Amino acid sequence: MKKPEKLNWKSNFQALKYIPRFFKLIWNTNKGLFLTNALFRIIKSMLPILLLWVGKLIIDEVIFQSNNPEKDYDHIWLLLGLELGLAVLSNLLNRAIGLTDGLLGDLYSNKSSVELIQKAAKMQLSQLEDSTFYDKLERARRQTNNRVTLMSAVLSQAQDLITVVSLVTGLIVFQPFLILLLLIAIIPSFLNEIKFSRQSYSLVRSWTPERRELDYLRFIGASDVTAKEVKLFSLADFISDRFSRLANKYYLANKALAIKRAVWGSLFNVIGDLSYYGAYVIIVIRTVAGIITIGDLTFLAGSFRSLRNQLQTIFQRFTKITESALYLKDYFDFMDIDQSQKIKISNPGAIEPVAKGFTFENLSFKYPESENYVLKDISFTIKAGEKMALVGENGAGKTTLVKLLLRMYEPTEGRILLDGKDVWSFDADEYQKLFGVIFQDFVRYYFTAKENIAVGKIDELSNQNQIEYAAKKSLADQVIEGLPEKYDQPLGKRFHNGKELSGGQWQKVALARAYMKNAEVIVLDEPTAALDARAEFEAFERFTELSEGKTAVLISHRFSTVRMADRILVLKNGGILEIGTHQELLDNEGLYAELFNYQAQGYK
Repeated sequence: MKKPEKLNWKSNFQALKYIPRFFKLIWNTNKGLFLTNALFRIIKSMLPILLLWVGKLIIDEVIFQSNNPEKDYDHIWLLLGLELGLAVLSNLLNRAIGLTDGLLGDLYSNKSSVELIQKAAKMQLSQLEDSTFYDKLERARRQTNNRVTLMSAVLSQAQDLITVVSLVTGLIVFQPFLILLLLIAIIPSFLNEIKFSRQSYSLVRSWTPERRELDYLRFIGASDVTAKEVKLFSLADFISDRFSRLANKYYLANKALAIKRAVWGSLFNVIGDLSYYGAYVIIVIRTVAGIITIGDLTFLAGSFRSLRNQLQTIFQRFTKITESALYLKDYFDFMDIDQSQKIKISNPGAIEPVAKGFTFENLSFKYPESENYVLKDISFTIKAGEKMALVGENGAGKTTLVKLLLRMYEPTEGRILLDGKDVWSFDADEYQKLFGVIFQDFVRYYFTAKENIAVGKIDELSNQNQIEYAAKKSLADQVIEGLPEKYDQPLGKRFHNGKELSGGQWQKVALARAYMKNAEVIVLDEPTAALDARAEFEAFERFTELSEGKTAVLISHRFSTVRMADRILVLKNGGILEIGTHQELLDNEGLYAELFNYQAQGYK
């Protein structure tokens, strides 16, 4: 069984340093709502002592009037009316506090989710593809929801502390020795809760990868995306059994901790009960002896009971706050990750239209924590306005080379130059605006058809003419015409009223994104893999138009497509094997000619 990460007492208290930062974000979310919530809580914090004191006065007045031959109920009615008013006010304040808590929590959850999305977008692709880093992202993502609980807990803590001060003041005035018994009743239970909250967090944190796997198994076991293969290959039992085994391991680890927490908590609660009733006996004895009045008895007993409950709540809530602060730490740890990319020039250069082209100088790349190079010592040029095709067997490094060009990865060695300047000297966003890209594993967004196309240049979402032009050029217009709601039709089956498309139809929609952007440099990675022969031919006729006068990089396994390129780069085992025109490579009788002839044989 997996052992949880060990955390010491210090880690609980150190995590509290994130609370002020957390509340600064809440304050910036809505200052007026926050102040309103705080005001309601301050008023509410004074009501318990006031209710107890009014109750004492009522009892003393009732006893006094019962012994008074001339009954006068006016004072009693006044006190009862006051108590009723305080009780009604308490209920109204509870409602108001709950309302403002919920609104603030929702606003903060929305704000933090947006910040997380923006932060993740700035990360390098190599970071997002690292499993350890992804665990951090997953922990951070979980903290964008339900933070209203932590916010409410901290505010309630401040409210209850004010209440405690007022109750302690009342006890000190009447019977100060009761404070000592109160501490004996509360402190052991508090220390116990701190210990187990720390262990609970350690368990949850150490199981992050497994919980991600559980989420994944839930998804593939009940998803329209995987349903066909799950049924066809009878995978339901395999997936459910794997889920059950992993979930049961987590259950057993959590069960052992929960039992220990319950047993020790029960023991310390018994100690608390004994201390409380010891104090109650003392109060009763002093009342019988005539040292204090019946009203004083009710006030002291009520105050001690309330104080004990309040302190117990405060201490228990404090452990929850420290535990939640540990989780909150996960969010801020992710938000504080330095996502800055390597800048070789202090002032990023301005992006000019491509004049000379791209130069790859001794370029090598390997993934983090890997000893094997995906690309090794690559040197070649892509001239401005040239159409360059990348060819090679699977795993040769074609897509990785394109991702380096797009600055999704940072080279391990060497560099890429644009018109003589290192591409890492430019602002990343400005540099990537040069490219219109469609990957083989393009995303099928469950948006409308219009939005799916506008993804290519989302700033033009309202430009219907541009969207329809892009759809026509990519042949997606034929797909859209067959949809009930045309361009406003939601795609995919995930949401209500969505329409699923075939692989080829999705690819036409994705191709429209390249036409939508009308970028200087076009990059297509297996853009027609799901199209039939006729659709592929038509798509590449339009691609020829799209790339006219522009720089283009094309990855394809279909040599009928590749031969249209000005030059073809053949990769093998991460290195350049040959480069030249289609005819030059055929004459060379190397790997390209071999692969071309293999494919040509299939059509004979």
